[in-house]
Amino acid sequence: MKRLAKFIIFIVVVIAVGLVIYFYLNSKKKTEVAVQGQGQEVAYSPDKDAAIQQYNLRVKEQQAGNRNPYDTLSLVSYVLANYPQGTYIVDFDKTLTFNVPKPAVLYLRQKDSLYVFAVIVRSKPGERFIEPKNVVGYDQSFINLDSTKLGTAFFYLSLFQCGGGTFNPVWEVPIPDHGGFNYMTLEKWAYDGCPYVKIDFHYARGIGHIDYNYFLINGIDQQPHLLMTDKGIDFQRTLANVNNDKYPDYYEYLYYNLPDRIYAADSIAFIWDTKDSLYVNTRNHRQTRPY
Repeated sequence: MKRLAKFIIFIVVVIAVGLVIYFYLNSKKKTEVAVQGQGQEVAYSPDKDAAIQQYNLRVKEQQAGNRNPYDTLSLVSYVLANYPQGTYIVDFDKTLTFNVPKPAVLYLRQKDSLYVFAVIVRSKPGERFIEPKNVVGYDQSFINLDSTKLGTAFFYLSLFQCGGGTFNPVWEVPIPDHGGFNYMTLEKWAYDGCPYVKIDFHYARGIGHIDYNYFLINGIDQQPHLLMTDKGIDFQRTLANVNNDKYPDYYEYLYYNLPDRIYAADSIAFIWDTKDSLYVNTRNHRQTRPY
């Protein structure tokens, strides 16, 4: 009986050890397959991503009506062909659930020249490619908290001049945000009529929005001047003319956040210091802002 009991225990131990080894090797194999497969995902394969972008473009071209060398689809094709892989023209945010999103481009004709502004987003080199849908919309503004899991997006405002049957880059400036794009419009400053491009981003954490305003102070061919305005539940910046120069200024509001109410108690003017290229607090010159 003792020998039988020992034999049974031995068999149980062997089976247990075998099961442990089996599950360990099986788990390791799955992990290796997953890692190898990760490299085959579109987000990690420039060639697959480019093929999908080209396919989607061809479908849109087939569905389009009248075409011209400088239409939006031509610009999308130009960016895919001439910019690093993982670069896209983003779409405007949907205003309704079933809206068809449109590329974020604006056309402007000045004298005999046709220009086009475009909001372009690039994937951070060395990371997975972003998906444009993951950086547009209210919920996507949370990506600023941790954008690395879905890839890090870098936004740019680009200007092209149309001519010779193609698009000629004029300038490109960064947009200091990583997610939550909403829309872009062309505005005029009420003070002196200076045109500027307003790019609106959702800001879900503050229950509000942020506007990046690019003023064409020295003409459309020169890089614009950036001023940021915003509005949320307990913060606000408003566009203003404080010192009557060609650079826009702004008022930053001081809010009190009390248990029963939130209200603005004061506002502080910031003006542009051309010497240091900074916005300076008119009450405390040691406090500055880059835009």
